[in-house]
Amino acid sequence: MKIEDIIDKRRAYRSLDTVDITDDIIEKLVKAAQLAPSCFNNQPWHFVFVRSKERINEMHDALSKGNEWAKDASMYIAVCARKTDDCVIYDREYFLFDTGLATGFLILQATNIGLVAHPIAGYSPKRVRQILSIPEDMEIITLIILGKHANIIKTILSEKQKKEEITRPLRKPFTAFAHYEMFNKENMK
Repeated sequence: MKIEDIIDKRRAYRSLDTVDITDDIIEKLVKAAQLAPSCFNNQPWHFVFVRSKERINEMHDALSKGNEWAKDASMYIAVCARKTDDCVIYDREYFLFDTGLATGFLILQATNIGLVAHPIAGYSPKRVRQILSIPEDMEIITLIILGKHANIIKTILSEKQKKEEITRPLRKPFTAFAHYEMFNKENMK
Protein backbone atom coordinates (compact mmCIF):
# COMPACT_ATOMS: atom_id res chain seq x y z
CA MET A 1 0.00 0.00 0.00
CA LYS A 2 1.26 3.52 -0.76
CA ILE A 3 1.89 5.87 2.16
CA GLU A 4 -0.88 8.18 0.87
CA ASP A 5 -3.33 5.29 1.06
CA ILE A 6 -2.23 4.35 4.58
CA ILE A 7 -2.60 7.94 5.79
CA ASP A 8 -6.02 8.21 4.16
CA LYS A 9 -7.15 4.85 5.59
CA ARG A 10 -6.07 5.64 9.18
CA ARG A 11 -9.06 6.30 11.41
CA ALA A 12 -9.68 6.39 15.14
CA TYR A 13 -12.50 3.85 15.05
CA ARG A 14 -14.16 2.75 18.29
CA SER A 15 -16.17 -0.28 17.13
CA LEU A 16 -13.59 -3.01 17.59
CA ASP A 17 -13.47 -6.75 17.23
CA THR A 18 -10.73 -8.75 18.85
CA VAL A 19 -7.84 -10.03 16.80
CA ASP A 20 -4.93 -12.27 17.73
CA ILE A 21 -1.94 -10.03 18.44
CA THR A 22 1.06 -12.10 17.45
CA ASP A 23 4.73 -11.52 18.22
CA ASP A 24 5.14 -10.68 14.53
CA ILE A 25 2.58 -7.85 14.79
CA ILE A 26 4.32 -6.38 17.83
CA GLU A 27 7.69 -6.67 16.09
CA LYS A 28 6.36 -4.73 13.08
CA LEU A 29 4.98 -2.01 15.34
CA VAL A 30 8.24 -1.79 17.31
CA LYS A 31 10.30 -1.62 14.12
CA ALA A 32 8.18 1.24 12.77
CA ALA A 33 8.61 3.23 16.00
CA GLN A 34 12.33 2.46 16.11
CA LEU A 35 12.87 4.07 12.71
CA ALA A 36 11.25 7.40 13.65
CA PRO A 37 13.50 10.45 13.76
CA SER A 38 14.49 12.03 17.07
CA CYS A 39 16.76 14.79 18.30
CA PHE A 40 20.36 13.52 18.06
CA ASN A 41 18.84 10.04 17.57
CA ASN A 42 18.06 9.86 21.31
CA GLN A 43 14.91 7.78 20.77
CA PRO A 44 13.40 8.71 24.16
CA TRP A 45 10.19 6.71 23.75
CA HIS A 46 9.03 3.66 25.66
CA PHE A 47 6.05 1.52 24.67
CA VAL A 48 4.43 -0.99 27.04
CA PHE A 49 2.55 -3.60 25.00
CA VAL A 50 -0.31 -5.17 26.96
CA ARG A 51 -1.97 -8.16 25.32
CA SER A 52 -2.65 -10.74 28.02
CA LYS A 53 -6.34 -11.02 28.87
CA GLU A 54 -5.61 -10.64 32.59
CA ARG A 55 -3.62 -7.41 32.18
CA ILE A 56 -6.09 -5.99 29.65
CA ASN A 57 -8.87 -6.58 32.19
CA GLU A 58 -6.83 -4.68 34.78
CA MET A 59 -6.43 -1.80 32.31
CA HIS A 60 -10.23 -1.49 32.08
CA ASP A 61 -10.09 0.00 35.57
CA ALA A 62 -7.95 2.88 34.25
CA LEU A 63 -10.40 3.97 31.52
CA SER A 64 -12.43 7.15 31.87
CA LYS A 65 -16.16 7.29 31.31
CA GLY A 66 -16.82 7.45 27.59
CA ASN A 67 -13.99 5.06 26.77
CA GLU A 68 -15.83 1.87 27.70
CA TRP A 69 -15.59 0.92 24.01
CA ALA A 70 -11.86 0.32 24.61
CA LYS A 71 -12.74 -2.78 26.64
CA ASP A 72 -13.01 -4.59 23.29
CA ALA A 73 -9.31 -3.93 22.59
CA SER A 74 -6.99 -6.75 21.62
CA MET A 75 -4.02 -4.80 22.98
CA TYR A 76 -3.26 -1.62 24.86
CA ILE A 77 -0.02 0.26 24.30
CA ALA A 78 1.10 2.71 26.97
CA VAL A 79 3.31 5.41 25.42
CA CYS A 80 5.85 6.90 27.83
CA ALA A 81 8.93 9.11 27.81
CA ARG A 82 10.95 11.34 30.09
CA LYS A 83 12.47 14.72 29.45
CA THR A 84 15.95 13.70 30.64
CA ASP A 85 16.25 11.11 27.82
CA ASP A 86 16.09 13.67 25.02
CA CYS A 87 17.27 17.10 23.94
CA VAL A 88 16.45 20.21 25.89
CA ILE A 89 17.71 23.13 23.83
CA TYR A 90 17.11 26.40 25.66
CA ASP A 91 13.42 26.11 26.56
CA ARG A 92 12.58 23.53 23.88
CA GLU A 93 11.91 20.05 25.25
CA TYR A 94 11.93 17.51 22.44
CA PHE A 95 10.86 14.31 24.22
CA LEU A 96 7.14 14.80 23.59
CA PHE A 97 7.65 15.73 19.94
CA ASP A 98 10.01 12.83 19.28
CA THR A 99 7.76 10.34 21.06
CA GLY A 100 4.82 11.67 19.05
CA LEU A 101 6.71 10.98 15.83
CA ALA A 102 7.47 7.41 16.89
CA THR A 103 3.85 6.94 17.93
CA GLY A 104 2.69 8.24 14.55
CA PHE A 105 4.95 5.76 12.76
CA LEU A 106 3.57 2.94 14.95
CA ILE A 107 -0.03 3.98 14.22
CA LEU A 108 0.61 4.08 10.48
CA GLN A 109 2.18 0.62 10.60
CA ALA A 110 -0.84 -0.69 12.51
CA THR A 111 -3.09 0.75 9.81
CA ASN A 112 -0.89 -0.80 7.13
CA ILE A 113 -1.38 -4.28 8.61
CA GLY A 114 -5.14 -3.85 8.89
CA LEU A 115 -5.52 -2.80 12.52
CA VAL A 116 -7.10 0.17 14.26
CA ALA A 117 -4.69 2.05 16.53
CA HIS A 118 -6.69 4.66 18.44
CA PRO A 119 -4.77 6.93 20.84
CA ILE A 120 -6.81 8.15 23.81
CA ALA A 121 -6.47 10.71 26.57
CA GLY A 122 -9.37 9.35 28.66
CA TYR A 123 -7.58 7.27 31.27
CA SER A 124 -6.06 7.59 34.74
CA PRO A 125 -2.27 7.97 34.42
CA LYS A 126 -1.94 7.12 38.11
CA ARG A 127 -3.81 3.84 37.67
CA VAL A 128 -1.92 2.96 34.45
CA ARG A 129 1.36 3.65 36.27
CA GLN A 130 0.33 1.25 39.06
CA ILE A 131 -0.91 -1.52 36.76
CA LEU A 132 2.12 -1.44 34.46
CA SER A 133 4.82 -0.54 37.01
CA ILE A 134 5.83 2.56 35.04
CA PRO A 135 8.50 4.57 36.90
CA GLU A 136 7.45 7.87 38.47
CA ASP A 137 9.86 9.90 36.32
CA MET A 138 8.22 8.67 33.10
CA GLU A 139 5.42 10.73 31.63
CA ILE A 140 2.55 8.59 30.37
CA ILE A 141 1.67 10.42 27.17
CA THR A 142 -1.18 8.33 25.78
CA LEU A 143 -2.73 4.91 25.57
CA ILE A 144 -3.18 3.39 22.13
CA ILE A 145 -6.13 1.05 21.81
CA LEU A 146 -5.55 -1.70 19.22
CA GLY A 147 -8.04 -3.99 17.57
CA LYS A 148 -9.71 -4.83 14.31
CA HIS A 149 -12.42 -2.56 12.97
CA ALA A 150 -15.77 -4.23 13.54
CA ASN A 151 -18.25 -4.68 10.70
CA ILE A 152 -21.05 -3.52 12.97
CA ILE A 153 -21.29 -0.41 15.11
CA LYS A 154 -21.17 -1.35 18.78
CA THR A 155 -24.15 -0.32 20.91
CA ILE A 156 -21.91 0.93 23.73
CA LEU A 157 -20.96 3.98 21.66
CA SER A 158 -22.62 7.35 22.17
CA GLU A 159 -24.67 8.78 19.31
CA LYS A 160 -21.80 11.11 18.40
CA GLN A 161 -19.34 8.21 18.40
CA LYS A 162 -21.68 6.12 16.24
CA LYS A 163 -21.89 8.95 13.71
CA GLU A 164 -18.08 9.22 13.63
CA GLU A 165 -17.83 5.48 12.87
CA ILE A 166 -19.79 6.04 9.67
CA THR A 167 -18.37 9.37 8.52
CA ARG A 168 -14.86 10.68 9.17
CA PRO A 169 -15.12 13.70 11.48
CA LEU A 170 -14.53 16.98 9.66
CA ARG A 171 -10.92 18.04 9.38
CA LYS A 172 -9.79 21.66 9.50
CA PRO A 173 -9.30 23.17 6.07
CA PHE A 174 -5.70 23.74 4.95
CA THR A 175 -6.18 27.48 5.38
CA ALA A 176 -6.71 27.00 9.11
CA PHE A 177 -3.20 25.61 9.74
CA ALA A 178 -1.01 25.92 6.65
CA HIS A 179 0.85 29.22 6.45
CA TYR A 180 2.89 30.28 3.43
CA GLU A 181 5.95 32.51 3.68
CA MET A 182 4.76 34.10 6.96
CA PHE A 183 2.43 33.20 9.83
CA ASN A 184 -1.07 34.42 9.03
CA LYS A 185 -3.00 35.25 12.21
CA GLU A 186 -6.22 35.35 10.18
CA ASN A 187 -5.95 31.56 9.81
CA MET A 188 -6.42 31.15 13.56
CA LYS A 189 -10.07 32.23 13.56
